[in-house]
Amino acid sequence: MTYLSDKSKKIKYGSLFLLILCTIFLSININSSLAQSKDKLVYVIPIENEVERGLEAFLVRSTDEAIEAGADHIVFEIDTPGGRVDSAGQIAKLLQGLEIDSTSYIVNEALSAGSYIALNTDDIYMKEQATMGASGVITGDGTAADKKAQSAWIAAMKSAAESNDRDPLYAEAMANPEIDLPDLGAPKGDFLTLAPNDAVEVGYAEGIANNRVALLDKINLSDATIVETETSVAEDIARFVTNPVVIPILLSVASLGLIVELYSPGFGVAGTMGVAALILFFYGHIIAGLAGMEALILLILGIILIIAEFFVVGGFLGVLGGLAVLGSLFMAGYDLTQMSISIGIAFVVAIIAAVFLFRSIGKNKGLFNKLVLQDRTTTGEGYISATDRDELIGLTGVTLTPLRPSGIATVDNERLDVVSQGGYIDKDKNIEIVFVEGAKIVVRENDKTN
Repeated sequence: MTYLSDKSKKIKYGSLFLLILCTIFLSININSSLAQSKDKLVYVIPIENEVERGLEAFLVRSTDEAIEAGADHIVFEIDTPGGRVDSAGQIAKLLQGLEIDSTSYIVNEALSAGSYIALNTDDIYMKEQATMGASGVITGDGTAADKKAQSAWIAAMKSAAESNDRDPLYAEAMANPEIDLPDLGAPKGDFLTLAPNDAVEVGYAEGIANNRVALLDKINLSDATIVETETSVAEDIARFVTNPVVIPILLSVASLGLIVELYSPGFGVAGTMGVAALILFFYGHIIAGLAGMEALILLILGIILIIAEFFVVGGFLGVLGGLAVLGSLFMAGYDLTQMSISIGIAFVVAIIAAVFLFRSIGKNKGLFNKLVLQDRTTTGEGYISATDRDELIGLTGVTLTPLRPSGIATVDNERLDVVSQGGYIDKDKNIEIVFVEGAKIVVRENDKTN
């Protein structure tokens, strides 16, 4: 009995020891798991409004910050109607090159270029009322792009889907209205737009999350440290200024302000607005990474040449300065066609303004008053213009000096500056007046005596 009792005690103490070990082990694992979760760092980066080069510059900065901070995950909160295809392409390259896990969280809509951006992230989650798709390519005037551009875009959409193991059919249907998917509300002739449940069903979304907390819980990062990035004031300005709609407005304001200033005394509000619009254009494009110092240097050089034209006769410096300013604008832009249209609009506005001001105000105002000589020698101020002396024709006289061919002669006791019709006429020779034009009196030698 004693032996059995000792054995029972050993079993009892052994079981208790194992229980304690298991408790410690589980506690360590739980604490370790919680610690690991709390050590996770998640960057939340918004993708809002139109997709353009300003957004691209913001995403480059934000993702660089996430990489430097050692982020474990990046969540892109998307709410965009789309935008420029070229900018979306650059953003897609940025996302494809990320070594950090990424998730697109569509909080409202990810249409056109927005859907393409979402497809280039590892996972996609959507709010209940969110949508993604409708990715047809259109030009700036709202018409469909040419077949070449459409084909390239469809291929890019399919490639983005395939890169993350999604069925490319639905990506193609988003960009190609010829794909017939009536069960998803996109019969032939319509672009596909996916609602959350449909997106989950076809494998384009991993799930539905109605808020950020729910999203983080679904991706197992509910206890992670969250860092939200926001656009700076400079980036907000860059996004505004680089908008294709704003660019022609800015350039038009610049040209209009400077034209009005030519007709205004001094330098006032119009000129200030024109210069400010030009500075704003270049500032925004520099912040967005579109314009470099070479464009700014070319602009300054052009302005210097135009100013120099006011002091140098010929017009060459002015033309060269104008070309330099135009060149700087094209260097700052990222689309030659768009910049050509914007500059063309600004040029038309400037011409219309110049014609209107010339007719309503006149050319003798403002800066023109300083560039053009306005004083006149009028009879009211004591100036008398030269008159023709036709009555002198046929009269004779005598040279008081040699004519080589000009000199002085006396005719009817009046000293006159004359010029010989032919060659040299010596002093004290008889002459006859044969032609008078203004102050010019032409004579010839006359053998007759007076």
